[in-house]
Amino acid sequence: MRNYVIVTDSTADLPDEIAKDLDIRVIPMTFELNGKSYYNYLDERELDIHDFYEALRRGEKSVTTLINTEVFMEFFEPILKEGYDILYIAFSSALSGTYNASLLAIDELKEMYPESKIFSVDSKCASVGEGLLVYSAALKKEEGYTIENLHTWLNDNALKLCHWFTVDDLNHLKRGGRVSAISAVIGTALNVKPVLHVDNEGKLIPIEKVRGRKKSLIALADRMLQTCTKPEEQTIFIGHGDAIEDAEYLEQLVKERMNVKDVIINSIGPVIGSHSGPGTIALFFFGTER
Repeated sequence: MRNYVIVTDSTADLPDEIAKDLDIRVIPMTFELNGKSYYNYLDERELDIHDFYEALRRGEKSVTTLINTEVFMEFFEPILKEGYDILYIAFSSALSGTYNASLLAIDELKEMYPESKIFSVDSKCASVGEGLLVYSAALKKEEGYTIENLHTWLNDNALKLCHWFTVDDLNHLKRGGRVSAISAVIGTALNVKPVLHVDNEGKLIPIEKVRGRKKSLIALADRMLQTCTKPEEQTIFIGHGDAIEDAEYLEQLVKERMNVKDVIINSIGPVIGSHSGPGTIALFFFGTER
């Protein structure tokens, strides 16, 4: 039986040390800040994440691009030449064309390497939520799951991975078309903080509005309490847009309410952060439903 490699893209926002420890190969996505192009490496070698969010706070603009078919070919082919099969876990197809580009690359590579197994999974996840799915898959691989078993597990469990988040500045969601300009102006004036989630199609959906930052963080913990399954067996992930104190406050709330196995906190990277903005806080866990 051939061994296989788990591959994902840098929108998974995994801690760099976890990706290295679990041998998760990560394709860096690109973003453009003030006309200069950067690769989003997990180790922040090209741009420190705090500096990125400081730029956004100054009003500088960041633009992101998908991973195209050519990039997939260049990344996947050396792995196949090493004799490994590939299981690629992609950023939500509802938020990017990356997944569809991977399918085109895989079709070409299967003709070139007919003996190889290459799977692509639409995670329908984003940011640290995608990271939690990839992390969970890597642990299953260490348990001895075959590539076929893990492919099945991912398709069976991706929609149980719950994404709940809130943003500090509605104007970033306005630019992404998630809220209207009027809602952004009024909401900002009234200190309204939206609570959103990622639905079963992988789209961002506003669910409720609360007044004040702390109330929005409490609302995230409330949502977890409603649907989380077996928290004592779970490592949950929290993502933040350069707002570590708020992330740690949410961690405290979660631990007070539920006996979770562990909590991992990491930054929301520049590709996702370009759209969600500084101060975003996100909570990810497995539950009964999204």
